[in-house]
Amino acid sequence: MLRSKGETIFSYINVGLLTLLSLTMILPFIHIAAKSFSSEAHVLAKDILLWPRGFTTISYDYVLSNKQFYTSFGNSIFITVVGTAISMALTVLAAYPLSRKGLPYTRFMMLLFVITMFFSGGLIPTYLVVKGVGLLNSLWALILPGALAPFNLILIRNFFLGVPDALEESARMDGASNFRILFSIYLPLSVPSLATVGMFYAVGYWNQFFQAMMYITDRSWMPLQMFLLQLVTDERSADMVVSDVFREVTPETVRAAAILCAVLPILFVYPFIQRYFVKGVMIGAVKG
Repeated sequence: MLRSKGETIFSYINVGLLTLLSLTMILPFIHIAAKSFSSEAHVLAKDILLWPRGFTTISYDYVLSNKQFYTSFGNSIFITVVGTAISMALTVLAAYPLSRKGLPYTRFMMLLFVITMFFSGGLIPTYLVVKGVGLLNSLWALILPGALAPFNLILIRNFFLGVPDALEESARMDGASNFRILFSIYLPLSVPSLATVGMFYAVGYWNQFFQAMMYITDRSWMPLQMFLLQLVTDERSADMVVSDVFREVTPETVRAAAILCAVLPILFVYPFIQRYFVKGVMIGAVKG
């Protein structure tokens, strides 16, 4: 199909704007990577742009030799894997009945979920609840309070609403129960939407640090993002980097290396679900 001159110009403008927008996101990441692989002299001289100078991996040697890094890394993996599994289970089990047309008061129940997207109890009441149930200084404090996200619930529910009723009716005629219908019909058809929502949850769990600042005081339960935050913002911990073993390490290169180590694991997951991402968001947003 031939495009008009105006459509062609519009497409080129879109490509140009999206390219510039992409560069604003990619270039800082490349700069951090270049700094993490650069030598102390070039970093202190601030002559690193997009390519490492005086290539060295000593900053990664320091970060990867830090026991707290591995402890925090393991905590973040546990929070991400277990938290995503719990959140997906709760979201699916809540979205399925709310998508059933025969269930009474579904609109009212959905209203209760939507209200929480605009109003919350606040930081202090939430902290008191977490403290009251004994979750302080535990990884469960970073998982259970926000295990169900109303926005993700709406996405899954809208996808379930788009599944043809004939499939469910035929399954019921064969004697299938609600759980059998859910696991044999709805979930296999919902892979794009489930992958998208699962990515939302995983990224959220991996990147959270504010909740850790409120609920975690024991370093043995510190997640990776909180460790990284302290490394980036606390000048005292950064200055402690220079030791007898790592004399050529500077706080800036260590920070850059720690940032990359924190970003790369979740970044590697994205290519595996990229083909589901756009499709899942669009399908879940079409029908309300």
